Amino acid sequence: MLRLAILMFCVFSITTGEFVVAGILPEVAADLGVTVGTAGLLVTAYAVGMIIGGPVLTAVTAGVDRKPLMLSLLAVAVVGNAVSALAPEFSLLLAARVVTALVTSTFFAQAIVIAVQSAPPERAGTMVARLAFGMNLAMILGAPIGTQIGGQWGWRSTFAAITVACLIGLGLVFWQLTPPREEGRTSAVSELRVLRQPPVLLALAITAVGNVGVLMVFSYLAPLLTDLGGHSTTRLPILLLAYGVGATIGNLVGGTLYDRNPRLFQPALLGLLAATLVGTWFVATSTAFTGVAVVVIGLFGFAIIPGMQARVMMTAGDAPTLAMAVNASGYQVAAACAGLVGGLITDSTAGPRPIYLAAAGLTMCGLLMTVAATRAPRETNHEDAVGTAD
Repeated sequence: MLRLAILMFCVFSITTGEFVVAGILPEVAADLGVTVGTAGLLVTAYAVGMIIGGPVLTAVTAGVDRKPLMLSLLAVAVVGNAVSALAPEFSLLLAARVVTALVTSTFFAQAIVIAVQSAPPERAGTMVARLAFGMNLAMILGAPIGTQIGGQWGWRSTFAAITVACLIGLGLVFWQLTPPREEGRTSAVSELRVLRQPPVLLALAITAVGNVGVLMVFSYLAPLLTDLGGHSTTRLPILLLAYGVGATIGNLVGGTLYDRNPRLFQPALLGLLAATLVGTWFVATSTAFTGVAVVVIGLFGFAIIPGMQARVMMTAGDAPTLAMAVNASGYQVAAACAGLVGGLITDSTAGPRPIYLAAAGLTMCGLLMTVAATRAPRETNHEDAVGTAD
């Protein structure tokens, strides 16, 4: 539990730096003399850094012992956030955010592998969910607190606080974290070779396709709730908090359900998410129903994630770290596609309402892929063990 708590805190510290930027963009733009749109490149650059840098850095460091590697990654995060706090111009701030993004996916992949290896195989989903709880806290606590700090003492103080948090995490890893024993780390070639395996590729594809729909809805929650649902703009922070609470509950419940029966509950959760999205399309103009739907969408949208991550790790076998980094990149690609497709729908004559149906359709694609994966001749060891126990 101490090992897991340390990893959760580190994930919370690093990912708060990702989520908090949206809350301080106007202050950054005004202080550094750029437009808000230009400041928004900080979000795009961070995503690109995770998409490209995560798999590359993970492959290059495949043979490095986990603890020294994680200390190095946290040290880069400390420096990156410190430079962000002190950056005198926008170009240096942008570069610092990219550097910080490069280590985020790799650290998260290492943390997931350590967390899962610390427990029996039948608890993989639960361990992933508990570790991801650190990311949930970054969304519902870290980002609002960081935004409040920025509003009170300036945006630089936000990055300074994140620097301190990452530094504390580095100290905890150095003095308290003992990774589980391993037979031996795989080489970069072995890690790359796992990406040629069809079960791994299918698991990665499920993450990318299965999350596009719910990410599309989240990206355009503001117009969906205000233009269609009749909510005031002043109510949006409360609704976003409600979404985060639902996501937190869903993450923890989803991991537990996956461990009990992955063949049953993972497709069921995807089906329930698709049904919720269709149902929300019907009640899109109702203030009361859309308020409830926000919580339910957050719940099911995050309940599907632990099982997806656990599937990737189990199918990757002895080379899971690169697969997890690529999986994180796939999630970022899904977010980018969600923003693009959602924007095209919103700008069309139909307005944003069809986003709910498009999201439901994409979620159903993820469901069909999940069903195909569970029926494939080569099942994961975890699924076999759970199926036998059932």
